[in-house]
Amino acid sequence: MMPLGPEFIKVLNISTHQFGLLLSSYTFAAAVAGIFATYYIDRFERRQLLLGLYICFIVATLACALAPNYHTLFIARAFAGAFGGILGSLVQTIIADSIPFERRGKALGTVMAAFSVSTVAGVPLSLFLANHITVLGWRAPFIFIGLISIVILYIAYRNIPKISGHLHHVHEGSRFRQIYDILIAHHHLRAFVFMALIMLTGFSVIPYIALYFTSNVGIENAYISLIYLCGGIATLMSSRFIGHMADKYGKVKVFRVLAIISLVPLIVTTNLVPVPLWIVLVNSTLFFILISGRMIPAMAIVSQLVEPKIRGTFMSLVGAVQMLASGIASVAAGMVVTIASDGKMEHYNLVGYGAAICGLLTFWLVGYIHTDAKKE
Repeated sequence: MMPLGPEFIKVLNISTHQFGLLLSSYTFAAAVAGIFATYYIDRFERRQLLLGLYICFIVATLACALAPNYHTLFIARAFAGAFGGILGSLVQTIIADSIPFERRGKALGTVMAAFSVSTVAGVPLSLFLANHITVLGWRAPFIFIGLISIVILYIAYRNIPKISGHLHHVHEGSRFRQIYDILIAHHHLRAFVFMALIMLTGFSVIPYIALYFTSNVGIENAYISLIYLCGGIATLMSSRFIGHMADKYGKVKVFRVLAIISLVPLIVTTNLVPVPLWIVLVNSTLFFILISGRMIPAMAIVSQLVEPKIRGTFMSLVGAVQMLASGIASVAAGMVVTIASDGKMEHYNLVGYGAAICGLLTFWLVGYIHTDAKKE
């Protein structure tokens, strides 16, 4: 969705604010679904739930491809977000259930590398499909995702084992009371704020990168896929390394290093002027490596806060907070940036400064999260 921003704005005749709402429909729906999922996620066998949600996600994605207008696409994308958001939390929960904390950084790095594969292949391919299958246009990537997801569903059905260790724990009392207690625990609240700030740092800037580069930096639309391709390949190569470093040198230390140095390409990105393409590529690649790399030690630390019997509930709440924060970030940034009469984006630098402040706050807060994890 994000690299297709200029295409959506043009074809659907929408503003940057409406595009921000279209992006956030996925994340806001995922946030609401994540909260709803807390009621049942720890009461089902993980594999069965994962496959069921994935089928629903495929149907919603194909519905996006068939959407006749902006409002229908908005609704279909929201349904895709509802199922996709729970899936993301469930994957993190399965990792935390299966991998010891000492090796969890590397495991999460592997998963983040898988996300990078989608960037390496998916983002440039979606731009290619949208630009070259003119009869379908922006619908082509959604159809492709739906079809390839059917193949992945079959592979998952054949290979993912049954995961039911959490079902052996006895849950006493009202389920709503259990969720409430998990939600309001002070060390959990700090974790929620921490994850929200991480998402605000990245997702206030990322959705508008393609539009800013084409309108303000002078990058041709054809090169946007190259930017995402380089960023994706670099992240694919760096994710496992960052996870290994987090396991070896400490997750807090690695997170803090990444949190600080990631501010450099972030500020540069939101203040970039017309420069040669190679400078844009170097900066954007560093941006993607560092911004996404922070999530590896962060998720490893947060996942250690709770015991297995409530981990699914807690991680669903974490996922809901992440999605809500990223949605708020997209909408807020969309309200700040404007398109001038000459077609250039204005006030993107203000978005960058706000994101940098959020990034600095995570540097401070992560120490408290780690202390809480050790107490557990």
